[in-house]
Amino acid sequence: MVSTHLGASADLPPWAVALACALALASFVMLLFEMRGRERGGLVIAASGLLAVASLLAAVLRPARVSARESTVGARVVVLADASRSMALAGDDRRARAEARDGAIALLRRGGQNARFVVLGFGEGAPRPLADTSAAGAKDASTREPHSDLGAALRALATSPEERPAAIVVVSDGRLDDPPEGASESNLRALGETVRVPVHTIATTRDAPPDASVRRVSTAGAAVAHVPLPVRVEVGCSAGLACDELRVTARELRDDGPPAELASGVAHVKDGKATLDMTITLERSGSRIVEFAVSPPPGDAIADNDRRLVTFDVTRERVRLLHIAGRPTNDVRALRQWLKSDASVDLVAFFILRFPDSELHATQKELALIEFPIDQLFTAELPSFDAVILQDFDGAPFGLGKYLENIRSYVRRGGGLVIVGGKNSFVAGGYGGTPLADVLPVELDPSPGAPSADVTALVPQWTQEGQDAPLLEPLREVLGADDLPEMSGANVLGNLRPGGVALWSHPTRTTPDGARMPILAIGEEGDGRTIALGVDGAWQLEFSQLGARTGGRGLGALWDGLLGWLMRDPRFEPAHVEIVGGCTAGLASTLRARVPPARSATSSQAVVLDVTRIDAPRPPVHVEVQRPGDARSVDLPLPPLEAGGYTARLRVAGGTTTRHDFACEAGGDEWADSRPDPDRLRALAEATGGVFAYAADAGKLPLPKPTVVSAERHVTPVAPPWVWTLTAAALLGAHWAARRRSGLS
Repeated sequence: MVSTHLGASADLPPWAVALACALALASFVMLLFEMRGRERGGLVIAASGLLAVASLLAAVLRPARVSARESTVGARVVVLADASRSMALAGDDRRARAEARDGAIALLRRGGQNARFVVLGFGEGAPRPLADTSAAGAKDASTREPHSDLGAALRALATSPEERPAAIVVVSDGRLDDPPEGASESNLRALGETVRVPVHTIATTRDAPPDASVRRVSTAGAAVAHVPLPVRVEVGCSAGLACDELRVTARELRDDGPPAELASGVAHVKDGKATLDMTITLERSGSRIVEFAVSPPPGDAIADNDRRLVTFDVTRERVRLLHIAGRPTNDVRALRQWLKSDASVDLVAFFILRFPDSELHATQKELALIEFPIDQLFTAELPSFDAVILQDFDGAPFGLGKYLENIRSYVRRGGGLVIVGGKNSFVAGGYGGTPLADVLPVELDPSPGAPSADVTALVPQWTQEGQDAPLLEPLREVLGADDLPEMSGANVLGNLRPGGVALWSHPTRTTPDGARMPILAIGEEGDGRTIALGVDGAWQLEFSQLGARTGGRGLGALWDGLLGWLMRDPRFEPAHVEIVGGCTAGLASTLRARVPPARSATSSQAVVLDVTRIDAPRPPVHVEVQRPGDARSVDLPLPPLEAGGYTARLRVAGGTTTRHDFACEAGGDEWADSRPDPDRLRALAEATGGVFAYAADAGKLPLPKPTVVSAERHVTPVAPPWVWTLTAAALLGAHWAARRRSGLS
């Protein structure tokens, strides 16, 4: 629009205009005081004095007519809307807190029509534009952040290259990660100083829902297999629920059966909260999901936070191995010597020097300093071992047959098993058609007359999977090529079982399905892993011409990779898997797999993912994508999952499987404490010079005034400067004459 007004000459700065007006006013006031000594003519003196001062001021200011084309620019106001998962909880009047948030933003817009609003959602990291909640499914998108870090959002605004806001408005339920509960006034003030503008706050919720929950689970150290782990569980109870005592249980979720209870106790609630210290022991390494749950009292409004699913990455202080060998061969001695030299291995080893039916006709007790404790080893002690190695061992004479079912269950629950070849191994050891054969990566033919060994000398051949497998990378680096030593013979192994992968194969012998017979094969069964090594000549990697060329390091490199893979060492996994941003029940998520580059950058590889529920029977989720050969990572979309524990098994191009266990929670940390915290928002506003309000009063917040911008300006003098000067001189002379007639000097 175009506006016209009077103003001072353009060559006068604003301070000169103000100074001239002040001096003119002071001159007239002094005249009024001076008039007390007059003899007559007070009105004439005052009028002439006023005209003289005004004309002199006009001569200094030289008034001009200013015409300008002006526009009004509203102040930039940044609205930081809480987009965390807690906003999906019910608030006042049974409305979701996100609805109250969106309603408050609408009131803000109506109350500040001249302001330029920028609405950003904050959660984790820098704020991002808030999803349009009017679109289908956008309600979930605007309440899916796993954290509510207001501090990070304010710091990101302070360092942003965009226009600095004139004010910031925070809309939240007050249950923030940063600033934390109970933050001091100085800390809140320092947070406001990062943006150097007032921070107004709007609380979406007043009242806490009736809720008992597991608020936090913390540990005093890392989780180590077989070692008791102290755990502190914090529980809460709000809105007057009758929960003076809450029973807390800790259970490990297992895919081979019902959850295993690890510990339990009673938390005594005082002032709405309590802590309970308990101790749990996890027997297996890798990712383990433990459920911490409370028994809620009647009236609990939020059932999803009655339990927390915590994933523990269980490590080993030492790998505990059980090594049983049927006879002291070169291969047995070489492996046992290497195992004893590794300080990270806790080795329990047994050699069978004579069998009960040998020519000595001696009993087992008479042939050893101690009795071979087979009953104890494969019952009570079996779960304490991380892996079992049976090398050239026929267990039938010692009654091992009745414990093969125990070994199968042990593997499926997470144990490791290695069968090493020899005269008394695999089919020759009587393992065909037994429960132990059910967990091996290869089939064993138990039929009478089936060959058990091929004594022809051979050099094992690398398969494509073996060349790509990270677990054999240490051996390939030592050898410097794909050479392997000649070995004296091999056990006869059958077809690969589902999920089995051959790393070495026989150069000439085939299986019933026509494929090259596996010499070294690996596989997974349930939660455990197994290895079948169908030769007893691996010692040639250390004591042979090839061993001499490599300094005898080949045997250790082979077993380091095999046992590392068996124990799920990340170095030997074919892929590294993560859930991007975590898993939220009911929302789609993405699994990202980082894989080594393919041998050919121009070819693609199939990436197959199967996700199964651990704690409840559900149909598996199957996803398959093609990875370009030069891609180092691939994203696989997952559909919305229910709350619970899950196992993801990833296989690249038919190779070995990578397992990743993860938990999917309805609200996670954001739902653990459902109480709103308007007092924290009020304290933040007071410390930063802002104003606090509830959502219903959002339209009354004092917002900055708009700025007037002139796009085009024309200045026209009212009269020439000599006119103002002549008029001032004439009026000053008239005033002097009036003063003289009245008796003033």
